[in-house]
Amino acid sequence: MIRDRLAVERTRLANERTLLAYVRTALSLLAAAAVLLHFFPDRQDLVLLAWGLGVLGVIVLLLGGWRFQVVRKALVRESQD
Repeated sequence: MIRDRLAVERTRLANERTLLAYVRTALSLLAAAAVLLHFFPDRQDLVLLAWGLGVLGVIVLLLGGWRFQVVRKALVRESQD
């Protein structure tokens, strides 16, 4: 039915928007880390914070990619049934 296909398409697009939100958040965290490292290389507390933000940015990026794949596989599985 057309309504069901459109619902699946909306869900697929929502999944892509969610991935982009994860990527945007990860890039923001990595940019904040780069700014701190660039402008405050002598402040050990800010260097430590920058490394923490960098690690958090990578984790968010990996989590977003993993979540995207899980939902995508579920959508493919549902559309085959």
